[in-house]
Amino acid sequence: MSEKTYIGVFEKIEDACEAARVAQLELMAKHTTEERQAMIEKIKEYALADLEKICMMEWTETGYGRYEDKVDKNGGSFQMTPDTRDIPVQVYSGSKGLTVDYYAPFGVVGAITPVTNPASTIVANTICNMAVGNSLVFNPHPGGVNAAAYTVDLVNRAIVDCGGPANVCVMPAKPTMDTLDYIINYPPVRLILGTGGPAMVKTIMASGKKAICAGPGNPPSIIDSSADIKRAAYEVTMSSTFDNNILCVAEKEIFVVADVFDEFIKAMEEVGNVHLTPEQAEKLTEMCLNKNPEGADEPYAANKKYVGKNASVILEAAGIPVEGDPRLAFFEADNMHPFVQTEQMMPIMPIVKCDSFEQACERAVYAEHDNKHSASCWTKDLYHATQFGKMINTTVYVMNGRTFAAFGLGGNGSNSPTIATPTGEGPTGPQSFARKRRFCMADGQGFTI
Repeated sequence: MSEKTYIGVFEKIEDACEAARVAQLELMAKHTTEERQAMIEKIKEYALADLEKICMMEWTETGYGRYEDKVDKNGGSFQMTPDTRDIPVQVYSGSKGLTVDYYAPFGVVGAITPVTNPASTIVANTICNMAVGNSLVFNPHPGGVNAAAYTVDLVNRAIVDCGGPANVCVMPAKPTMDTLDYIINYPPVRLILGTGGPAMVKTIMASGKKAICAGPGNPPSIIDSSADIKRAAYEVTMSSTFDNNILCVAEKEIFVVADVFDEFIKAMEEVGNVHLTPEQAEKLTEMCLNKNPEGADEPYAANKKYVGKNASVILEAAGIPVEGDPRLAFFEADNMHPFVQTEQMMPIMPIVKCDSFEQACERAVYAEHDNKHSASCWTKDLYHATQFGKMINTTVYVMNGRTFAAFGLGGNGSNSPTIATPTGEGPTGPQSFARKRRFCMADGQGFTI
């Protein structure tokens, strides 16, 4: 990390946690909801002004994804994250009195950020938590620590420049498993949130504290015989290759009904994707997926060397000729192929031919592995869309669109700093990080005719 002193970045995790505790008390004691909203608007302003610099830092440091996609991804996150205006209030009024359900802060929140999205996770989670009055202690992934530190400083500068307290979000300068343990066990931390794989989820949920976890996903997409094939091929390509497929919500495998399979394959080629031969696909499988030891939860894991890399980089590493910079390489796969059953997070797409829509549904459900994350279905048959939706039972389900459409990118919806699938909150907002409280004025008080 550079020698620059950043607001909110501490050499000692003990100092970071204490600073966040003090900031949270000041945030609630001295600032109204309207003032917190003004601070949030300032965060968005500063983040958008520095958008390209943040994205370049993130891309250069982590080596994941595409710079131009990060600009769209982070820009959308900075602008569309829910704030104080999205906090619901439920009022019960009658002759017996008045009762109000409202949302109150937990206090200090511990948070784990992924290497795939350090900047947007920090900005968006701070906005949502600050909206209800929380402060945060982040433990960023070491692979994105510089981008994280710059972002933490930016967020704090925006808050301070708007009259708020420093250190609403903090982090250790050198995050480790030891700093994470300290955060988890710090008594004022009553809520822990994080994004990562099964091991991270297990660690957080074993803490004995309330946990909000975004776990792994292996989102399938079904192409029905009634689908708009050309549009489906283009949209799935652009969605699954967005930031080189490192986002957990992006499509990872496609199941196509047999009577439109050849048409879909042709449409995928016409988009500009590379159609791999069986021999080339086998070479990529051996190179890009590592076989796990016997007894592991999953038989294969993505080779981190190729996660989030451009398709051209991966193909060249495998000795496969490639021209230009194609978004995606795809191949025809058996249902049980490792690329179908593994969350690979690369712009490599396995496509499975299915005898019927019903078979496509069964195979898609199996490949999703009950992560309850995301899925999509391309069909003009509302019954088919409903049928698959009931079977797949994912948190995010999109009909005739990119999976990102559920978050306002091609459809209606807000962005979400964390898609909490293992713990069930789904696309999170400010209320996800708050305690629900109830105040009652009984004996007819508070009620007027």
